[in-house]
Amino acid sequence: MSEARLGLPRGVRACLFDLDGVLTKTAKLHAKAWQRMFDAYLRARSASTGEPFVAFDVVRDYDLYVDGKPRAEGTRSFLASRGIQLPEGSEDDPATAETIHGLGSRKNALLLPLIREHGVEVYPGSVRYLQAVRQAGLRTAVVSSSRNCSEVLAAAGITHLFEARIDGNVAAGEHLQGKPAPDTYLAAARAVATAAGEAAVFEDALAGVEAGRAGRFGLVVGVDRAGQADLLKLHGADLVVTDLSALLGAP
Repeated sequence: MSEARLGLPRGVRACLFDLDGVLTKTAKLHAKAWQRMFDAYLRARSASTGEPFVAFDVVRDYDLYVDGKPRAEGTRSFLASRGIQLPEGSEDDPATAETIHGLGSRKNALLLPLIREHGVEVYPGSVRYLQAVRQAGLRTAVVSSSRNCSEVLAAAGITHLFEARIDGNVAAGEHLQGKPAPDTYLAAARAVATAAGEAAVFEDALAGVEAGRAGRFGLVVGVDRAGQADLLKLHGADLVVTDLSALLGAP
């Protein structure tokens, strides 16, 4: 199958995929964990300060401030939108710590039971597309801000479809900036020995398509799972599809 039959420009030799929302249906679980964590924190803050409680919007706040970003950056970004500043703390802060990293730990502690309870579903069209990409001989990598990426891939049964994985653990170890910076996608391209201009990025998050544009990749595909096609284009997507299967057999 040629690049054209995969909906890709000529010369693309690698495909770099975001995980949550592009390959797996875990984005809603992440959003629910963020909502539970922030609402509990904001209620406690309201009780102690007298400030009015305004709940975390699981659609708007999630999309604008946390989707696709590392936990600490998502925490920091949302709190800043509410005019709240907390100490950074450190990555080993417990969930009880009232720090940026502590709140991130609370979110992760809420996420893992949700994954165990609901399991990890894949988007069938994405798996078909991935299989076609592999059959065409293109290189593949997964790029995720999640530190649970390996576990999610294994639970979804798709680990074998990727040659490289750049996740939250790798980003921390190599001091890579998270999305919307292009660092993690550029690292993925290096991991599969491909220049950025010869790689395609597949993202559902606004921060992710910004990262693709900033890295000057050969193609940035926005995957619209939330009715935000115009925003994905505005933030850097070259084209937008509702499912990766739409690219198969594209002229």
